[in-house]
Amino acid sequence: MMVGIFWHASLDNPKLEQVEIKLVNVTVKDVNNIENTAKLEITFLVKNPSEKTFTVPTITYKLYADGKLLGTGLYSTADISMTGRALIIKGAEIPLKHLFILKQSNIDSEMYQAILNGNITNFTTEGVITTETTWSSIEKEFKSST
Repeated sequence: MMVGIFWHASLDNPKLEQVEIKLVNVTVKDVNNIENTAKLEITFLVKNPSEKTFTVPTITYKLYADGKLLGTGLYSTADISMTGRALIIKGAEIPLKHLFILKQSNIDSEMYQAILNGNITNFTTEGVITTETTWSSIEKEFKSST
């Protein structure tokens, strides 16, 4: 019986692997001059081209500005029950937003100021998106640029 459950659950995997994710925007939301940090709002657009409805419990990613690594981020709804997460239905494109804390001490001062002043020509993310249904979960690698 257990073999049958695992087999049935794996039928969703090819549909879950069709997920599309792209980085659409990086915006400076808040600057803390005392702690020398900036909050960047990262917006991913997640698209479901398959016929299987799913949720996104996590997106782990590295963020780059003009090719320089700024750090890593984690979008997570894993602590929210599946019924409380955004459902991504057939054909839907859902923006998922995450606050990324940028520390000036992690990058050079010129790059930090360029980000705050909006002088970055290209933001890039690479990472792993996790999609899941009631019975199945997959991880898919991605890379995207603004």
